[in-house]
Amino acid sequence: MGLLDLLRSQCIDVIEWVDPTRSTIVHKYDMNGKEIMNGAQLTVRESQVAIFVDEGQLADVFEPGRYELKTSNLPILTKIKAWKFGFNSPFKSDVYFINTRQFLDCKWGTQNPVMMRDTEFGMIRVRAFGSYAFRVTDPQTLLKECLGTGKTYSVADIEGQIKRTAVSSLSDAIAESKIPALDIAANYDELAVYAMSAINTKIAGLGIQLTAFVIENVSLPEEVEKAMDRRTSMGVVGDIAQYTQYQAAEAIRESANNPGSTAGAGIGLGAGMSLGQVMAGALANNQPRPAQQGAPAAGGFCANCGAALVAGAKFCPNCGQAQAAPTGCPNCGTQLPAGAKFCPSCGQKL
Repeated sequence: MGLLDLLRSQCIDVIEWVDPTRSTIVHKYDMNGKEIMNGAQLTVRESQVAIFVDEGQLADVFEPGRYELKTSNLPILTKIKAWKFGFNSPFKSDVYFINTRQFLDCKWGTQNPVMMRDTEFGMIRVRAFGSYAFRVTDPQTLLKECLGTGKTYSVADIEGQIKRTAVSSLSDAIAESKIPALDIAANYDELAVYAMSAINTKIAGLGIQLTAFVIENVSLPEEVEKAMDRRTSMGVVGDIAQYTQYQAAEAIRESANNPGSTAGAGIGLGAGMSLGQVMAGALANNQPRPAQQGAPAAGGFCANCGAALVAGAKFCPNCGQAQAAPTGCPNCGTQLPAGAKFCPSCGQKL
C-alpha cells in the first residue's frame, strides 16, 4: 500500500446515515477516528437534517440533498477554520443527523388520578390516556437544549417530558372549560385541541412540536360511574308508577311459575300487596267524587225524598210526605220540651 492509499484510508469520503430503529431523533455520525477529506460526498435523505459541529460550536446545516463538501458549501466552518483560500487537506468535525419525520402513536396517560372540581359531583378524581405525535421543528435548538454532549437522542428520552406536560395541560383544559364530568366524553376533540395548543407553547423551547394529540378515554371514579348508571336507569324507566306496576306483575308471574318456592311465595305476596296498593290508588283516583253538600236547611230534610224543608213545616213541599214534629230548635239545635212555643236557649219562636 502506497503513502497516498494510506492517507486515503484515514479519510472519510462518503457521509450518510439510515435509521434502523425508527425511534432515533438525533444520531452522531461515527468518524471512527478518521477525518473528512476535501470533496467528500454528503447525503442527507428526506426527513433528515445534517449539522456540522466544530469543537462544540454549531456550524453549517444541510437540508435533504446530495452535497460535495467544499469551501462554498461550508461557509460557517470555513470562517471558523480561517480557510481564506479554501482547504485542500482533511479536517475534523462532528456531524449530527436529525430526524425531522413525525414520530407517531406515542402514548400518554395519568400515572396518578388528577383532582378536579365538578359542578355536579364536587371534588372528583379522573384518569385519562391517549396518544400523540410530534416532530423536530428546530434541529439546532434541539441539539443545544436536549442532546448536549451525547451521541444519540431517542423518543424514549423526551417522551417523559411530553407526557408530564400533556397531563398538566389537559388538567388545566378540563378545569378551565368547566365541562361537567358527564359531558367530558362528548368534548374529547375540543379538549384535545386546547391541550395540544397549551403543550406546544410549553415545549417550543425544546425545538419540537406536537402534530397530533388524541384523548382516547377519561375514566371517572367507580362511585361516580355508579351514580351515572343509576341516572341512566331512571331515564330509561320513565314513569315510576307504571314501572312499579310492571315489576309487580312480573313478580306475580315469576311466583306463579314457581308455586313450590318459599322465596317465590314471599316475592309473590309482597308483589301482590304492592300491586294491590297501586291498583287501589288508581281506582280511587278514577272514582267519581260526590258533589259537595251545602249547609243543612233550617227545617231539615224530607225523610222520603231528601228535599229541604222550611222551618216548622209539617209536610214536604216536594212529595207531600207528612213530617214528624221537630225535637230540636231549628236555630241552635237545643232539644225542646213537648209543646214549647219558644226555644229556652236562644228564644227562637217555634
